[in-house]
Amino acid sequence: MIDALVGMSLEAGAAILEVYGRMKPEDAKIKGDGSPVTQADALAEQIILARLAALAPQIPVVAEEAVAAGKIPETQGKSFFLVDPLDGTKEFLSRNGDFTVNIALIEAGVPVLGVVYAPAIDQIFVGGKGERARRAEVVGGQCGPWQDMQVRPVPAQGLRVIASRSHLSEETREFIDRFPGAEFVSAGSSLKFCRVAAGEADLYPRLARTMEWDIAAGDAVLRAAGGSVTDLDGVPMRYGKRNQAHDSDFANGWFVASGGMNWKNP
Repeated sequence: MIDALVGMSLEAGAAILEVYGRMKPEDAKIKGDGSPVTQADALAEQIILARLAALAPQIPVVAEEAVAAGKIPETQGKSFFLVDPLDGTKEFLSRNGDFTVNIALIEAGVPVLGVVYAPAIDQIFVGGKGERARRAEVVGGQCGPWQDMQVRPVPAQGLRVIASRSHLSEETREFIDRFPGAEFVSAGSSLKFCRVAAGEADLYPRLARTMEWDIAAGDAVLRAAGGSVTDLDGVPMRYGKRNQAHDSDFANGWFVASGGMNWKNP
């Protein structure tokens, strides 16, 4: 399955880049939740949904734009895919390259397989249960040699904290301030998980709202590299959250992605 998910991610990424080459910020539309959406989101999701239907028609798919249109399959007690066809639409519109295609397989609330593809910077990341965390350069639409990834040992000094370029909340800033002397770096989309998985950062705090399709693929990659994604009580992130009294289906609470350090007691 991992090869099939990589293939459809590359195909979706090619469609995104075609739009990227001619897209203007004013071409974006604003959804009901206030977030932007573009033709690239729709084209990429259409490709992924078609490929997943051919690959595993028995597995439901929860995809961002389909959910926005009210198309939500039953997932209770089932394995299902989570798809964000274009994570980081703001980065896409600002043309900084930090946007990704995210596909994850969820089993019993756990992301057991994930693919994160950043088409503008030609990098793809994979990982999951029983799968090593790996990365590759994409050249001419094909993956180059795969390289294993793992989180780095907790540094005695030189801690690196990575956070959102477009969604840096005041609460996140206060969290980062708990680690005096830490180097702060910014990045967009689910690339932040992949940077921690590759040992290029140690912590990624997100003290702001996200949706499950935003993070599941990156979570799978990070777990495979030896890291973790937990809530502020240290409980591992779960997926398939429905009928939440405090928020909509598939919405996440605040979380911290870690390469291995005990961030609760730094």
